[in-house]
Amino acid sequence: MGQLRSVVLAGGGTGGHIYPLLAFADCLRRHDPRVRITTLGSPSGMENDLIPPAGYDLRVIPAYQLPRSVNLNLIRTPDRMWKAAHAAGKVIDEVQADAVVGFGGYVSVPAYLAAWRRELPIVIHEVNVPPGVANRMGMKFTKNVAVGFGHQVQQAESLRDARVVGVPLRTGITQLDRAALRPQALAHFGLRPDLPVLFVSGGSSGARTINVAVAGAAKKLAHAGVQVLHVQGGRNEPFDVPSDLPVPYVVVPYLSDMQLGYAVADLMLCRGGAITVAETTALGVPAIYVPYPHSNQEQKRNALPVVETGGGVLVDNADVTPDWVERTVIPLARDPHRLAQMGQAAATYGRRDGDVALMNFVYEAVAR
Repeated sequence: MGQLRSVVLAGGGTGGHIYPLLAFADCLRRHDPRVRITTLGSPSGMENDLIPPAGYDLRVIPAYQLPRSVNLNLIRTPDRMWKAAHAAGKVIDEVQADAVVGFGGYVSVPAYLAAWRRELPIVIHEVNVPPGVANRMGMKFTKNVAVGFGHQVQQAESLRDARVVGVPLRTGITQLDRAALRPQALAHFGLRPDLPVLFVSGGSSGARTINVAVAGAAKKLAHAGVQVLHVQGGRNEPFDVPSDLPVPYVVVPYLSDMQLGYAVADLMLCRGGAITVAETTALGVPAIYVPYPHSNQEQKRNALPVVETGGGVLVDNADVTPDWVERTVIPLARDPHRLAQMGQAAATYGRRDGDVALMNFVYEAVAR
């Protein structure tokens, strides 16, 4: 194992990049509190709201979206990238970094370039197929590539030699005992212990299709004896739920303590983001995955292996309606035997040691 005195972590823009970064930083701090941890972020990314409150040094550098077509931005890219890499390099030099670990997002590119110029070890962590644009560029400068899921190695030629380490998850998830926390979590939300709970979340931003469909089926769910804990999402419009339901239907705008939601969930209805899939499978939560439709289908690729093991159900976004909730979700939520089987299958796919496995990989890279 190599010696790691100072490390720069780069990743930003979305929670899919930032949350694994934070979980990995926490792991490094637990393993060796003496390691200096510096993070790189962009001026406007959500990392500015998440990283400093977690207690880590965030340095903001310029970050530019890489052009995907021939346009004026393509002409400006070399000059912009030089400026961004120069800024990243100044941080790397100041903190005397031994390595750079990138989690994706455009802010990672200048970090990779600056580390490459200094011949520093670069480790890339990728959770999607195909890999993100920033990490694809970073792979030109290093062979130290780690991935979150086994299917990535099978489906992407560029990831054939990657190390499968899992996804770094925060200890609130990896150390969660769902059964032990369930009574407290039910009381926290005002839910009954004698009825099943459908946990609905479209991610931190929310998912309008899911929100509208479940809220539209609120009466059917309630009269079937299915309680709902519904996370609206920070960027979604509020929706109406009847106030005279015979069982609880709890709506929260945002849920920072997701472990409470997982603790009450008998069944989850969610998107197929890499972090969501990693968390539900690590905890053995049976889930219905509704992949985000406006993308290159990476969310479908994330969820499909779980479904194939029997740990979840996959449904197209266009099929999610109140009628579909009545026909499909209610019978499943009321079938404890099948839910137990799904949860066991999901747990065989998930893992809770992604943070430690990635840390070991980074130390190996430094030693080499």
